Amino acid sequence: MERFTVGLTGGIGSGKSVVARLFREWGVDIVDTDQIARGLTAPHGAAMPAVLAAFGAGFEDAHGALDRAKMRALVFSDPAAKQRLEAILHPMIRAAVLAESVLGTGPYVIFDIPLLVESGTWKAKLARVLVVDCPEDVQVARVMARNGLSEEQVKAIMAAQAPRAVRLAQADDVIDNGGGLDALAPQIADIHAFYLAMAEKRARNIQQRL
Repeated sequence: MERFTVGLTGGIGSGKSVVARLFREWGVDIVDTDQIARGLTAPHGAAMPAVLAAFGAGFEDAHGALDRAKMRALVFSDPAAKQRLEAILHPMIRAAVLAESVLGTGPYVIFDIPLLVESGTWKAKLARVLVVDCPEDVQVARVMARNGLSEEQVKAIMAAQAPRAVRLAQADDVIDNGGGLDALAPQIADIHAFYLAMAEKRARNIQQRL
């Protein structure tokens, strides 16, 4: 890929969406893989025929979209089902993400990938991995307040994601989002400047090869 690409990830409740919004305000192209996945499994979505062939018509809701609650319950309890679903969705998501990234006009592109570490396939396609990090008790409190879930439910979701230490080990860059927006904005400004310099260097190197 010719463009300078960053993979943005973080555990549930880390504040990744806020970070993506702040980068967008700097003019950075943001490609949201969750949004792409929802489109693929929306009514008449491109992934629906393969999903229904693999799992049966019972996983289609009344509107012709994926019954997300039913599928979530299945893959949460059945690792083999999760692998079957990922085998269908992940190649389609990657293709759509790469196609969308080409259309952007910003200085570089950030791929918002919640399960970047878990997928095991994205890192080789990225120039940098940026992890949004915060203490686990902060994650729990944020998700309980935002989604109305119990502490046990939030911890179960977190347990299904990569551990915090594993995410941090995969990171090239880390944003500490344990505080508020006042602490977040300066970090993003600094990292944005760093990425701009790297993107410009990459563009010069490509130009010299032409």
